[in-house]
Amino acid sequence: MLAEIITIGDEILIGQIVDTNSAWMAKQLNLIGVSVKQITSVSDEEQHILEALAQAEKRADIILITGGLGPTKDDITKKTLAKYFNMGFRNDAGTLEMVRQIFEKYKRPLLDVNIQQADVPDGCEVIVNRNGTAPCMWFEQNNRIFVSMPGVPYEMMYLMDDEILPRITSRFKLPAIVHKTILTANIGESFLAKEIEEIEDSLPQHIKLAYLPKLGQVRLRLSAKGDNEAELKAEVEVYAKQIIAKVNQFVVIDEDIALEKAIINIMKEKGLTLSTAESCTGGYIAHLITQHPGCSSVYWGGAVAYAYELKESILGVKENTLTTFGAVSEETVTEMAEGAIKHFKTDYAIAVSGIAGPDGGTEDKPVGTVWIAISSRHKTVAKVFNFSNKRIQNIERSAASALTMLLNLLKETV
Repeated sequence: MLAEIITIGDEILIGQIVDTNSAWMAKQLNLIGVSVKQITSVSDEEQHILEALAQAEKRADIILITGGLGPTKDDITKKTLAKYFNMGFRNDAGTLEMVRQIFEKYKRPLLDVNIQQADVPDGCEVIVNRNGTAPCMWFEQNNRIFVSMPGVPYEMMYLMDDEILPRITSRFKLPAIVHKTILTANIGESFLAKEIEEIEDSLPQHIKLAYLPKLGQVRLRLSAKGDNEAELKAEVEVYAKQIIAKVNQFVVIDEDIALEKAIINIMKEKGLTLSTAESCTGGYIAHLITQHPGCSSVYWGGAVAYAYELKESILGVKENTLTTFGAVSEETVTEMAEGAIKHFKTDYAIAVSGIAGPDGGTEDKPVGTVWIAISSRHKTVAKVFNFSNKRIQNIERSAASALTMLLNLLKETV
């Protein structure tokens, strides 16, 4: 069973918003055994949408469409779908009632453009959107299913979870799809591939291995498709254990979770605490950690200290250290990390200080120079990195490197 996702909106194509809908939908479809053949983004232009629909109908059994369903003139999805399926319009009473209730709830006047949102192509099945005014529309043609949903993420997600996915699973006999992810660090993709080459070559045809690299990490994903989910899980587990045994020193965890979440889990299990002292990363490391529920049992907090005065008063960095070696130095990040442990009373600390760019570099410390220190109560490790002149990339690379260094120290000391 193949699906295609079409997102409609100029705002996606000009980069004004990021298309998170497609990634979320693809993941949910995969979980029920539907493979996504293609994801397409098109402009708010009738001919472009018509061409995308026609091409998708040739490739996929289920076409999911998001966007272009609002009350404004540039939202033309509904009219274009009516033209594609050669349908007229009808007023849907259920949708109109939902629109009325929403406007009454917020005590806003109901305008003509809002009332018109209840007009739908007369041959579609309407699925009431209980979280917004734009209706969800289900079409069937030539043994293909087309579903048009609003582009607002939370509205689309509720519709998918409550209506669309249950309908698909009850309508079709779908295969089982099983995934197993192994997170590795401190080894490059090509070196990793060489290490597990024999195992990869021995995989049966229905099991695939994917390499998913990301800033100092590589996720290995084993995927299997078949009829018996229990048998697939057992089979995939056999190959996963072979890979883990082969590259054990580089394995972080055999779960599909982020590096920082894996670290949180390790530290939580051991009853360890963590703090951060950030300069050039501006709290980004703290953000990565605190986006995960339950992080408070491990992460106690930290400081974003750009100015010399804050490095001294909050973290206890010596004035002489800063004036002699500068903020971007081994000596300073060492004192930042050790000061974080002392003042925040944690077991481990991360400290980062660097020149993120695009300016501020010198001949001996060019843009992209970043010092990172990781401290435990008994040991501090510091390392310099030389990244690029791209500010955001430098911040992300610094965070990834810091987390990897913390993981290494944990493996060594725990």
